[in-house]
Amino acid sequence: MPGPMRDLAPAAARATGSSGPERSAAFFDLDNTMIRGASLFLFARSLHARKFFTARDLRFWARRALSFAMHGENLRHLVEVRELGLAFVAGHEVAEIQAIGEELYDEYVAARIWPGTQALARAHREREEPVWLVTAAPVEVADVIARRLDLTGAIGTVAESVDGRYTGRLVGETVHGPAKAAAVRLLAEREGLDLSRCAAYSDSANDLPLLSLVGYPVVVNPDRTLRAHARVHDWPVHEFRMSRRAVRIGARASAVAGGAAAVTGALLLLRRFR
Repeated sequence: MPGPMRDLAPAAARATGSSGPERSAAFFDLDNTMIRGASLFLFARSLHARKFFTARDLRFWARRALSFAMHGENLRHLVEVRELGLAFVAGHEVAEIQAIGEELYDEYVAARIWPGTQALARAHREREEPVWLVTAAPVEVADVIARRLDLTGAIGTVAESVDGRYTGRLVGETVHGPAKAAAVRLLAEREGLDLSRCAAYSDSANDLPLLSLVGYPVVVNPDRTLRAHARVHDWPVHEFRMSRRAVRIGARASAVAGGAAAVTGALLLLRRFR
């Protein structure tokens, strides 16, 4: 089994079930593709519950969670959230954050898995194809989700650590947009994958670099821009949200279940603080 590949830039890729090089594989985005809502905001809820940050910080997370619920991913906000998250974990032990990742899955993530997307991933595994989770979320969180879903491994954003403690700096880039595609390309080179035979799944137009990289791009719960692109290019579209109304309002309806849940919790806590 391949071990952790820390020299993969800009991300880390960790294998949990691969048995050797394959010619084809599948790559799944996480937020709103594999789960409802944004994993970073769920992670923030876990950190807040463990007193990693203050009420003022919580107001920041609440605003960003509301923005995600209403408008989808925003790279500038993602960078702000990343920087704040790095500051929160600086000085903490890697093992502590890994343990929080396990608890995060049980507390928030498990109930937000899209069954339809999980079935798609399972179909690839039944064909003995590697399946990788590819996300801007911390690799510690991505690792746990991949393992719990019996996927091959995870590519996620890496926070630098020295002697088992986080430094507050990032290794490489956030795994988002072109950086996500670059990480998958590098993984394919290492694993001997033929990208023209690989599939990729995402909900966001931000992942067009990844979707355009593979031979079989598939759209799941798409935002408006990605839906239009898929229609023009005749890409398969899977809609696992509750109704066509959810489609008409884009990512908002599906994100409310996850991202806006963080807003609700945040506002209740803020009221308590006041």
